[in-house]
Order: sequence, then C-alpha cells, then structure tokens
Amino acid sequence: MPAAHATPAADATPARLAAKPSWLISQASVHAHRLLTDGLATAGARGYHYRLLAALAEFGPASQAQLGRRTGMDRSDVVAALNDLAARGLVQRSPDLADRRRNVVSITRAGLAHLDRLEELLAGVQAELLAPLSPAERTELARLLTRVVNYHSRPAAR
Repeated sequence: MPAAHATPAADATPARLAAKPSWLISQASVHAHRLLTDGLATAGARGYHYRLLAALAEFGPASQAQLGRRTGMDRSDVVAALNDLAARGLVQRSPDLADRRRNVVSITRAGLAHLDRLEELLAGVQAELLAPLSPAERTELARLLTRVVNYHSRPAAR
C-alpha cells in the first residue's frame, strides 16, 4: 500500500526543483526585475537608462558601441535608450573628432543629478529585495554571485 501523501497546494514547487540554485537564482531574478522596473518607473526611467548613465559617469564619454559593450546592451537598445536620454537633456552626443562617422556620448549635469536620484531609488530596491538578509548575509550573497558571474564571464570558462 503506497504511503499517504498530503495534498500539496496548487502552486507548490516540487522539492527537487526548489532545491536547485539555478531555480532559486531565476526566481530571485524575477522578483529583482519587478522591483527594479517598478522603482525606476517612479523616476520615469528604465534599467537601460541607469546602465548607460552609470557607465558614462564612471568611464566618461564613449561611443555608442563602447556603451553597448560596457553595459551588455544590444546596439539597437543603446540607440533607443540614448535617444530617450538625449531628449530629456541627460546625455549629449557630439561627433567623434577621430572618426566623424561616430558619435561620442557624454553625460550632462542634469544626467548626473538624475543618476543620483536613481541611485537613491535603487538603494531602496536593494533593501526591499534583500530584506530577509542581515547586512553580513547581503555582503556574502553579493560576493558569491560576483564569483559565479565572473567565472562564467571568462572566455576560458565556456
């Protein structure tokens, strides 16, 4: 006679699946993306906007191609996001003096101020996402995820 099983909730995740780090990372990513999207929307921004402004603030003026590589964005997404940012006066494009076929993009003062606002919003997103963790656990999680990402970013790891 088979063992009696309790009736699981209709939305219960199978234990084998729930124990897999890949599943857990994916589920955490879903929550993080929702929180990020909602948080940035309160400032009329998207994740692509933040990525581009952060890259420009940290590394200085860059071509659209460089920005795409630095932020992991497709060329068409870079162009569309830069068009949004330029229309709002947050970045400016100017011809590259070394190659007039290219534009160099730079962040404006308004762009730096907007980036500061987005940083404040993202601090709240991080706090909400990681609410169940202590500060030490948050640091450890970031350290471990950085190791995983860096490992899989190396060409030899593939």
